[in-house]
Amino acid sequence: MNTPRLSVDIWSDIACPWCFIGKRRFEKALDALPFKDQVDITWHAYQLDPSLPEHYEGSEEEYLAQVKGLAPEQVRQMLAHVTEQAAGEGLSYDFASLRPANSFTALRLLALAKEHGLGNGVKEALLSAHFERGLDTGNREVLRTLGEEAGLPAADVVRVLESDAYAEEVRADIAQARALGITGVPFFVLENKYGVSGAQPPELFEQALTQVWDEIRGSGLTLIGAHGGKGHSGGGHSGEGHSTHGDGQACGPDGCA
Repeated sequence: MNTPRLSVDIWSDIACPWCFIGKRRFEKALDALPFKDQVDITWHAYQLDPSLPEHYEGSEEEYLAQVKGLAPEQVRQMLAHVTEQAAGEGLSYDFASLRPANSFTALRLLALAKEHGLGNGVKEALLSAHFERGLDTGNREVLRTLGEEAGLPAADVVRVLESDAYAEEVRADIAQARALGITGVPFFVLENKYGVSGAQPPELFEQALTQVWDEIRGSGLTLIGAHGGKGHSGGGHSGEGHSTHGDGQACGPDGCA
């Protein structure tokens, strides 16, 4: 009998601070499971702000205050909170150096990486470049270097960056998220049946993965919440603009928790 495999589809944006934190927490949970080698992870594109220019002339604090309409004090508190949470996962966020940029081109590069089996490595490199290294992820030369350092063929990287290659794949990912009712990221879909919203604690991810591993596959999408309960899929937003389903921190079009 063939060993079963568990599929995990993850929607996220490289400009989403909770997506990097969620990636770390998910990986911590996965690493603790005896069937971790039977889990297949697929990264999917999502854009929190498609209207953002390739190069925004301003800081992250200015972007959130001016473009998203958040109060400056609220922004400072939000960034301090997410920086603290990131540090708890071994991440060194540097919002003072962060370069706000449209993520569409970087997401096209990620689509190329998936074809080469390097999706996870390139996703990691893009998130780190954006949140820890202060690199302009809207800059094609920066993306070329990141792609090649991650092991992508140089000619393929250049081809993607100098064209609109994989634009349809990125749009298809975003359309699929919309069809599933996903309005905040990160969002994890297990076996096309269970949805986990936000950067949940590792214990929740471990519980969800174990539950799905042990159950018979079914239809529909069920949301696994922070307390182990199940609810309907879809997203909702509080006044701060983050997804409230399942109590997991996430980012939506209006901002992050």
